[in-house]
Amino acid sequence: MATAEDVTMSLRVLTLNIGSLLEPDWDRRRYEIVAWLDRLDPDVVCFQEVSEGAERPNTAGWIADAAAREWHWAFGGAGLATDLWPDTTTLFGSAVLSRWPVEASEYHRLGTAVPDATTDAMVDAVPWELFHVRTAGMDLFSTHLAPAPSHGAHRRVQVTEIDRIIKAVRGDRDEQRFGDRRQGLPAILCGDFNAEPDSDEIRYLCGLTDLDGETTFYLDAWRTAGDGSGYTNDWQANPYCAALNVHRKRIDYVFVGDAFVRRGNAGRVIDARVVADEPITGIVASDHFGVLAEIVWPDRPSD
Repeated sequence: MATAEDVTMSLRVLTLNIGSLLEPDWDRRRYEIVAWLDRLDPDVVCFQEVSEGAERPNTAGWIADAAAREWHWAFGGAGLATDLWPDTTTLFGSAVLSRWPVEASEYHRLGTAVPDATTDAMVDAVPWELFHVRTAGMDLFSTHLAPAPSHGAHRRVQVTEIDRIIKAVRGDRDEQRFGDRRQGLPAILCGDFNAEPDSDEIRYLCGLTDLDGETTFYLDAWRTAGDGSGYTNDWQANPYCAALNVHRKRIDYVFVGDAFVRRGNAGRVIDARVVADEPITGIVASDHFGVLAEIVWPDRPSD
């Protein structure tokens, strides 16, 4: 758990797939999400399955406006296939909320292994994304990957693409020179990866295997500081998961870019817990539970 000293110089990160377009009961669940946002009071938030349209206000923006305190936010999304969602004005993607002003943002649509709308319509119908926001000098990324248990080949393509994008954004800021401690906070990568911890996709991100000769390393916040199973998709505890007919699993993550040997232990994960896992207003927030992580940030600016 975090010490009192750590808490004053740390970053609290929340990730949650809010299911605002394709899942039921949004008009009720959005109030539950606001209640959890107010209760947790994180510093930054990554939401997935955010939507907006010509006659539909941005769902993350609605949450931000309804929350108890002021939030800065940005959204990145793209249209869905019209056979899935006929309204061509609808955009679907990720949003980031921040305690601090948003300095820049960029949306990246992720590729797939073998585009094939005939045999795997869901993969091509939905825009899978990586959304980058710079806020308070940090680089925060929200992502949503191909969904089905059988989509591992697509997700493997997507995680290697994510890593390349993050490395391009970061430039030489994460370069390690022998004998020196690196400066600043590593990149923070959050989202609905739809992949379990022992999958090739997640093992790749954690530096436990290579994909086509490529390697990388991110800290899995739950693996570092969580306790228990950490299930975020749990049919026994969440009625919205019951119809999926899949086992309970951990598929939502907060990752911290390579925190190895950094000044002031920047990037050290000191706490992680599953949140939005029980009703406050009488309904579960989403078909996913969220993850809240606390990360050492010695250069944290004033609020």
